[in-house]
Parts: sequence; C-alpha cells; structure tokens
Amino acid sequence: MKIAQVAPLYEAVPPKYYGGTERVVSNLTEELVRQGHEVTLFASGDSITAAQLVAACPRALRLDRSCVDQFAPHLVMLEKVFRAADSFDIVHFHIDYLHFPLSSRATFPHVTTLHGRLDIPELPALYELFPDSPVVSISDAQRRPLPLANWRATVHHGLPSNPTAFHKRPGDYLAFLGRISPEKRVDRAIEIAQRVGMPLRIAAKIDAVDREYFESRIRRLLDDPLVEYLGEIGEADKAAFLGGACALLFPVDWPEPFGLAMIEALACGTPVIAYRAGSVPEVIEEGKTGYIVDNLDAAVRAVRRIGTLDRRTCRRVFEERFSARRMCADYLAIYRTLWRREPELTGRSGIRSVAAAGRGV
Repeated sequence: MKIAQVAPLYEAVPPKYYGGTERVVSNLTEELVRQGHEVTLFASGDSITAAQLVAACPRALRLDRSCVDQFAPHLVMLEKVFRAADSFDIVHFHIDYLHFPLSSRATFPHVTTLHGRLDIPELPALYELFPDSPVVSISDAQRRPLPLANWRATVHHGLPSNPTAFHKRPGDYLAFLGRISPEKRVDRAIEIAQRVGMPLRIAAKIDAVDREYFESRIRRLLDDPLVEYLGEIGEADKAAFLGGACALLFPVDWPEPFGLAMIEALACGTPVIAYRAGSVPEVIEEGKTGYIVDNLDAAVRAVRRIGTLDRRTCRRVFEERFSARRMCADYLAIYRTLWRREPELTGRSGIRSVAAAGRGV
C-alpha cells in the first residue's frame, strides 16, 4: 500500500528524548517499510526514517528556540499533505483534530489515531461537528469520555522486538520514567520508595508548563538520599535504565490514554506497579506482568512481592501483545477496510476492537 503518516512537529520521529506519540509513529512507519509498503512520513526535518521524509520544518519545534509560532509549521505540513493526498491509498493522521475541517471535505481514505486524553469539556461539541471522521483509540478506556466519535478500532501501541532489551536479572532499585507533572505523580513514587527503603531512580523531563509544580512540590523531595534524579534520558539509555530496575513505578493520577513506559518496561522483562487508572488494567495483567493498586499501602505491598513475578513472562507477554509487528498488522486491517470502503471494524455499539480481537476477547 501507499501510506502517508502525518506526525506532530513538536518532536522528531523518533524523538531525541521524551515523545510518546512520535515514537509510536516511528515504530509504525519503520515496520510498514520493513513489510514492503511505500510510506511517506510528514514530520520535522531532523527525523530519521527508512520512509520518504517530507519535512514541514527544519527541526523538532521543542528543540528549535527560534520558532515563535508552532501552529504555522503544522499548517504548512497540512498543505503539503493535502496537495499529495491523491497519491496515497490511505493517510494516517497523528495530530488530533487539527485537520478535521479539511479532511471532512476530502474524498481520499484517511484515519486519525487520537493519542491524548479525551475527558476535555470542549471536545464533545467538536466531535459532534465531525461525526464521520474515522478515529482510532489507543485504549478502550481512552474513548469512554467521547462515545459519540466515529471509533473504528482500538489499537494498543507496539515496540520493536529487540531481544537485547531483555534483562534476566534485575538490579536493586525502583524506576520512574516519563514526565514530572501533577498527573504522573512522581511524589507517590518517592513515597513508595521511602516506605520500602529502596533506591528510586527518576528519568523524567520537566515541561515548561510543569516547572512551577516541580519547583514548589517536587524539588525538595529529591534531597532524600534514596532518590536519584537523572533528568530526561534518550532512547539509547532506556533499556539499561528499565532493565536494571526491579520494578517500574507507574503511580498515575489521571485517565492515562495508554502509558508507553509500561510496555517499554515489559520489553525489558521488568514488571510494573501501577495505580488503577485509564488504560492500566488493559495493559498490565495482575499478578503476571505486575500489580495494579489503588492506594499507597497496596503499592508498598506490591513492591515487597515483586520478586515473585517472572521476568521472562513479562517479556513473553510483551512479544505477544505489544510488538510493533502486531501494531502494524492491526493498522493494516484498518487501512484496508477504509481503502475498500468496507463496513467499519468496530461500531459505536461496542463491537470488539482490533486489540480485543487479538487477545481472543
């Protein structure tokens, strides 16, 4: 198939550091190319891909201090996409609803994966205006606040199956990976580590919007000798960081749309201790790949019995459920359905998703 992937411009594809959406776009794009599809990636100019790259700006906007208006490059990219759209069998957008006013009037097949939270009060009115725009969720939990959207399927994220990522023997520390923000609750992770007396290593970025939160609520917590703050780490360091941990702490306090860090840990054989929120029960298998908890006491108990979980099982579940190959197969099924104008894979009445079908649900 001739496929266009349209990525956000805030990070490169793949991102140099933190960037969940752009990493997923990269994983999907490279797997599609590997399987012989003709893929064009619309992204920032510093992206690295085996696909044909069409750059809308020289470099990732987050790293470009000279960029004043981040919206303008996205409009430049959309114009490039729509000028070339008829040359593709399918256009796959990853930029939320930004293109809806254009794509709703287009005749070419297209689909949008929604990567963020949807419990936002302004969204229902927007999706009511675009009821026919086909969208994909990254978890069944993600779509609950927005049942009126034209959901085609749920496709869980996938990662390349790199066998060297697996670490058979864990280290003696707990890990926290992601962002320092109110909803990610690194403060909970610190308290868990303090309660069990184990070292905690934090690899996390701090967005500008979260800087005040970090300074007022978190910085003082990092003075504990058990806590080591590493800052934002790149992809090359992630496997060693996660694989060396005895568990990943994922103490989120928001409707997590997916949580890429969870499957990154499983790929390394590292089990996950996560608070019950959003997609967590879809990703973690209780007592098999980790523990799902509802409070601090339960999290502390989970750390104390984390050694009973088999790291090989964590890796096996990753291979079965969260590989890039599986993700690619799921999306190809959606592409072919839309390309042939066949009935949708999942209706609004709750027909099972691609992800559920893959688990035999």
